Amino acid sequence: MSKSDQELIAAIKHAFDELVPFNKVLGTRIQSIEEGRPTVRFEMREELIGNYLRGNLHGGIISGVMDATGGLTAFLGAQERMNHESLEVRKEQFGKLGTIDLRIDYLRPGLGKWFDATGHILRAGNKIAVVRIELHNDEGELIAVGTGAYVVA
Repeated sequence: MSKSDQELIAAIKHAFDELVPFNKVLGTRIQSIEEGRPTVRFEMREELIGNYLRGNLHGGIISGVMDATGGLTAFLGAQERMNHESLEVRKEQFGKLGTIDLRIDYLRPGLGKWFDATGHILRAGNKIAVVRIELHNDEGELIAVGTGAYVVA
């Protein structure tokens, strides 16, 4: 990995973990960015419960985390075509990112101590990226899957 790529990854982690207010509310943190497949983790907290009798995650929390992870994945996919650009130009792409469509399939109740959302690119075009996102709990159970389309240019 080049020095420019390392600087970009550090800038992405800082922006995602520290600068996006909604991510801070959710408590998300980037765990890894390996080969354009980011994993984002968050801990279960009382404020995230949707069903107070069962104690599971609210569906909106699941959707929000998966959308944030999908956007991060789309951004990384767009970066692969920009290797020749300066670090500043590559970071500016973040301001062009937006969700076009998001579909979530809730497979199990969101029960667990912590959760990992992992994304991967299905297609990265010049203007649109399509990604797949999975959410697993601390026991490795698949809680939800999603597909999102994001504008990247």
